[in-house]
Amino acid sequence: MSSMVARELARFASNVPETFHVAFADGGTFQSRPGEPAFTVRFRSQAAQWKPALFGHIGLLDAYFEGELDIEGDFRALLRAGMNGRFGGENPLVRMRNRWHEVVRGNRTREMARRNARFHYALGTEFYRYWLDDPYMMYTCAYWKEGTRDVDEAQRNKIDHVCRKLRIAPGDKVVDIGTGFGGFMFRAHERLGVDVTGVNCTDEQVAAVDEMIRARNLGEHLRVVQGDFRDAFAQFDKVVSIGVLEHAGRDQIDDVVSAHAAFLKPGGLGMLHFIGHVGQRDTEFFIRNWVFPGGWIPSLAEVIVAMERHGLEVVDIENLRRHYALTLDAWTERFDRHWPEIHALDPAKFDERFRRIWRTYLVGCAEMFRSSTERTHLFQIVFSKRNVDTRNYPMSRAFLYRDDAAAA
Repeated sequence: MSSMVARELARFASNVPETFHVAFADGGTFQSRPGEPAFTVRFRSQAAQWKPALFGHIGLLDAYFEGELDIEGDFRALLRAGMNGRFGGENPLVRMRNRWHEVVRGNRTREMARRNARFHYALGTEFYRYWLDDPYMMYTCAYWKEGTRDVDEAQRNKIDHVCRKLRIAPGDKVVDIGTGFGGFMFRAHERLGVDVTGVNCTDEQVAAVDEMIRARNLGEHLRVVQGDFRDAFAQFDKVVSIGVLEHAGRDQIDDVVSAHAAFLKPGGLGMLHFIGHVGQRDTEFFIRNWVFPGGWIPSLAEVIVAMERHGLEVVDIENLRRHYALTLDAWTERFDRHWPEIHALDPAKFDERFRRIWRTYLVGCAEMFRSSTERTHLFQIVFSKRNVDTRNYPMSRAFLYRDDAAAA
């Protein structure tokens, strides 16, 4: 069986520049080429070697998460090599597992969508506080314009960039679909004085945001509503949707886009900020199985078709893929630096298995967005309900890049 893995490793090694070493449980070894290895994969049992033999990279990760193998050296180089070399290739067993996941964990019902969201977002505000930006705790791609010093500034940039794109101004009524920990709501109100309604389906996040609103005596201007993203209950001047479409689910993209259209007043502007594929394909099983159950990354084309179907004009599209790599680098550094404190929050929940899964998620996604060949990007689409004209949208993008004084 070691020879089965070795044959795949030989194929894999021919496709990647990194030198690596594999130590099998029976004492056998594999070295991709002469020289000091960038990383070493060390199997701890014969049984662990069956997992990559059967399930390719998913089997390798599964064994790593369960402590059945160890990775020494440059972890980032291993994940980068795995993407570039396509370890395990197109695996039919993984494809079957991914399809079964959709059957049992898909977001078809509102209850399942809520349960899937809680799996990830109900880990506790303190957990996220240790590695997200301060004070807004934005858990989405930041905006690293030239001269940006850190992720705190980059997330402020992102919120301000969204506000500018949507021409948000005092007096506007804004809905923030998704909401997270309320960062967009608080900064938009602080800077522009607008009233913002948040929509979130995770009980714990709704409670946390509501508590922050009350602590700041902002209940007259800000509120958060617990609800599904498919249920539009009012119309607003501006619609902000940051990191929502990825959680809609494979067959719910049209329903969620339809609700975004229903939330927007005629003549209003909205934004979809989401991770999207170029071309339609299955979402990576690792993400669905261990990180975001029920999640589905739509294609850019699929989203645009849904927008057209529901009467929305596409005004502008920007790709921030490279910005997400930098954001994930910053999160990873803070996650690693604060791991002792995170572990201490709940040693049973935040154990070594959790650490390995989340580091793989953070580092792997950074390398995915950094890659010159991967086809997963981060899009911001500005849209309107009814075609824009010069009264509600300028003729050029120049307004986005004026300094704050000029913009004000």
